[in-house]
Amino acid sequence: MKHDRKKQFDSAKRIVVKVGSGVLTAGHGLNIKAIQTISRQIGILSEKGIEFVLVSSGAIASGLKKVSLSKRPGDMPGRQAAAAIGQAGLILEYEKAFYNYDKKVAQILLTRDDLKNRKRYLNARNTLNKLLSWNVLPIINENDTVATEEIKIGDNDNLSAMIAILMDADILINLTDIDGLYTKDPRTDPDAKLISVVDTIDKDIQRMAGDIPGALGTGGMLSKIKAAGKVTSAGIPMIIAGGEKPDILTRLFSGEHLGTYFEPGESRLSSRKCWIAFSLTPKGKIKIDDGAAEALLKKGKSLLPIGITAVEGSFDIGACVEFIKKDGAKLGIGLVNYSSSDILKIKGLRSNQIKAKLGYKPYDDVIHRDNLAITPEKEYYLK
Repeated sequence: MKHDRKKQFDSAKRIVVKVGSGVLTAGHGLNIKAIQTISRQIGILSEKGIEFVLVSSGAIASGLKKVSLSKRPGDMPGRQAAAAIGQAGLILEYEKAFYNYDKKVAQILLTRDDLKNRKRYLNARNTLNKLLSWNVLPIINENDTVATEEIKIGDNDNLSAMIAILMDADILINLTDIDGLYTKDPRTDPDAKLISVVDTIDKDIQRMAGDIPGALGTGGMLSKIKAAGKVTSAGIPMIIAGGEKPDILTRLFSGEHLGTYFEPGESRLSSRKCWIAFSLTPKGKIKIDDGAAEALLKKGKSLLPIGITAVEGSFDIGACVEFIKKDGAKLGIGLVNYSSSDILKIKGLRSNQIKAKLGYKPYDDVIHRDNLAITPEKEYYLK
């Protein structure tokens, strides 16, 4: 094991906790007891100086109960309407629960646009940091009432990973209705065994995860694995654990090895590179040769036109693109200094040949090293 799990918890000062629909719902409505139990544990741990950010599902479930619907609507307007109805009730229950521990709460609703725009991204971080400095617990959810497919974050597993990266959290704890990652689906296979530690997320881990969402949620175990891939790449450990286990949070902090622990990477990406890697949507791809790949991976260099062999997609200056090896393996993602049409013209050229080819030369590099992030060669990390 690369990291001591207990030491991670002993030294942790900022935690993101994601609570899924499977934990927060009961009879197609809110599980008030679960909200009270989680609030009590966070209240106790907060008294020890630990900061918490809560990513909470449950708004749609709360709305379904109010309008007497027995299942999650299949259409976008229906889900948005249910969320609009239920969001106030969800926050009210948290507010009542945390009142017992003299802790105020604040509601934050986000879309992908809030996180991919650099100015809004930094503003969200500043607001969250200010709330924490005031000893107020931020409770975050996707803004379902306005989110369309184009600007949806996807699910709260992905949202919690993005928030953990945004806030430079020490640990992400994902509480679900399953005790962790199993070798098989424990709900259907009695031979399924819990995996205690995952140090590398590979295809075998993905296959074990499956993709079985709950009745009211949007993300199955596979979405949690994708979230783990993102945060561990950013140097943040993650735990998937059973949110219905008694005192699950306080027991984790007391050193019990519950759930599945995902080892963090050896080093953390900078805040800006995390934003590039995990908040932006790639607009195209650049294929590079082995020499360029080595310069990026081993020497920390910028991507120069001489190492580019092909361009896929149409994009403008400043767009986010993936750079891949000739065999298709994804190496990372970055912001380009030239449009796709201009990169096609200068690919394979030396930097001192750019001006002669284009008639102008604002940059020597196609992607500067400060604007690129090397990420693991796992396609699902970047989605």
